[in-house]
Amino acid sequence: MALDLPGYAIGGVSVGEPEPEMLHAVESAEAWLPAHKPRYAMGLGQPDQMVKMVARGVDMFDCVLPTRIARNGTAYTRSGTINLKRSDLRMDPGPIESACQCYACKHFSRSYIRHLLKSDEILGLRLVSLHNLHFYINLMREIREALAQERFGSWSTAFLSEYKARNEEHDDE
Repeated sequence: MALDLPGYAIGGVSVGEPEPEMLHAVESAEAWLPAHKPRYAMGLGQPDQMVKMVARGVDMFDCVLPTRIARNGTAYTRSGTINLKRSDLRMDPGPIESACQCYACKHFSRSYIRHLLKSDEILGLRLVSLHNLHFYINLMREIREALAQERFGSWSTAFLSEYKARNEEHDDE
């Protein structure tokens, strides 16, 4: 703190500990950081955790999850994740997420993306990655808007009640 840096990072969390412990560690570190400087959570970023960390004073994140889980065929949606390799999606004509405006959702069906993923076609991985990145960009835009309009509390309660965290790496196949 004596160095008066332009911002501060919180790291060394989310290394296997239960989520309540990880959030407690973030809270403990954030309490010592100046409120007028950016606070960055290193390597963190499941959607529900990002919302919870913003509520605790974190401003920025970086995370490999959007593209990492896309490589396993998993997409983020407002209600949680969906594994696009699931057999019940074999004939599904809908987009990954109906309200999404990303390129993948506007131009490709779940069944076609599933076919690409099951065929090990790289386009499938790219489409799911595009969708997931779009999801994250929109999530952060919504968070910024809710904060600016001083309605983050109600917005986050609504988001967290709809979003159901799952094991993103091995969602039902």
